[in-house]
Amino acid sequence: MNSNSTATERKNPTATQTGIIALVNVDEPTHAILEECDFGSVSLMQFKNGLELSNSWKKNNLLVIAIISQGEVIAPEGINLWETLQKNSFTDIPFFLISNKVNENLTRLCIQAGVADIFSTPLRKEAIQTRVSFLVKNWRSMQNNIRPEQVTVYKIPLFKRLFDIIFSGTAIVCLSPILLIIIILMKLESKGPIFYYSLRVGTGYRVFKFFKLRTMYVNADKRLKDLAHLNQYGSRENIPAWKTDILCDECIKNGTNCQRLLYSDENSWCEKNYFNHRKALSSAFFKLKNDPRITKVGRVLRNTSIDELPQLWNVLIGDMSIVGNRPLPLYEAEKLTTDKYALRFRAPAGITGLWQVEKRGKADMSEEERLMLDNIYAENHSFLKDISLILKTIPALFQKENV
Repeated sequence: MNSNSTATERKNPTATQTGIIALVNVDEPTHAILEECDFGSVSLMQFKNGLELSNSWKKNNLLVIAIISQGEVIAPEGINLWETLQKNSFTDIPFFLISNKVNENLTRLCIQAGVADIFSTPLRKEAIQTRVSFLVKNWRSMQNNIRPEQVTVYKIPLFKRLFDIIFSGTAIVCLSPILLIIIILMKLESKGPIFYYSLRVGTGYRVFKFFKLRTMYVNADKRLKDLAHLNQYGSRENIPAWKTDILCDECIKNGTNCQRLLYSDENSWCEKNYFNHRKALSSAFFKLKNDPRITKVGRVLRNTSIDELPQLWNVLIGDMSIVGNRPLPLYEAEKLTTDKYALRFRAPAGITGLWQVEKRGKADMSEEERLMLDNIYAENHSFLKDISLILKTIPALFQKENV
C-alpha cells in the first residue's frame, strides 16, 4: 500500500467529516487486521513516520481522532513520537502503540508518557477493536474526569546543572584549538564526516541525539557480521548473517517500501531483519577488543576518550550531565527494562561515571558487573561523589588496554 495514498474509505466516504485514525509505520499484516476492525464511521490513513503525519496534519487540516503507531516502546515510533507530537501541539487525542515486546515496565513507561493503550503482537482483532473504539468514543470525557497520575521524573539538581553548564561551556572554548587539529588529522587519514550522532536512551528512557567524533572507517556497521565471534562480552558461533538490506524478504515479495526501519549510527535496516538477528544474541552489549574497524587516529581518540568531547554539547543543552550512567543505544536499552536493570535509568545520563572509573580497561569486566555499577550509582549519586569521579576519571583515560 502506498503510504502517501488517501484514506482507506470504510462506511463513510467523507473521511475528513467523520474523522481519521492515523496509522504510523504500520506493516502490511497489522494493517490488514486493522482494516477488518469495525471502528465505526471513520477512515484509516497510513503514514510512513511521524514527520509525514505532522506535515500532512497541518497542510491538509486533517481531522485526526486517534493515532496508532507500530514500533518498539523505546524507538522513534514509540513514546518518543508521541512526546514529539505533543510538543507540536498535536494533543487531546488518544495515541495507541503496537509493539513486539511488552512488559510491566514498558507499559508503565507508556502510561507515564500519556499513551492511551499498548498492544503486543500478534494482534487480536477483537481486543484492539473494542479498546480503540471505546477510548476514541470516550476520550474527552475521560480526560475531563480522570486526574493524570503524578509521575516523579528525575531532574538534574540546580547546583549540578549550573556546574554542568559552566564546565561544558568552558571546556568547549578551551579545547577548540585541539579539536581543530584533530579534525585535520581525521581528514588526512580517512574520508567521512567528522561528527556523527546516534539515538541514545538516557534518564527516564528519554531518547536523544548523542554526538561523538568519528573513530571508525565509513560503513563500519556492515562489518559486524564478520566480527561477531570477537565480541568481548561473549563469543557465539553460528550467528545468522546480519542483513543490512533496507528491504526484508517480505517487503520485496509484497513490492512495498519498508514500513519499519530501525536506525544505527550510520546505517538503517528493516526491523524484521534486526529482530531475526537479535534472537541469536544473548548479550546486551557488543564490544570488540582491538577492533579492526577503528582508524589509527580513532584508536588514539578512543584510548584517551577524546572522541567523547562532542558530548560536551549534549551536556550544555541538557541532554546529559558530566557525571552519570552512560546513555545506551536503543537496541541495548530495549533489553534493560526489567526491575533489575531499570534503576540505572533513574539517574542522570553522563559522559563519565562509576563503571568507567572502576572497571574500564579491565579484561575481566562482565556485563553484569557493569549493570550493577550503574545501579549502585543511581542509588548513591551526589554532587560531592560526582566531583570525586571526575578526579578519578583523568588517570582512567590513559589506559594500557584498548577498549
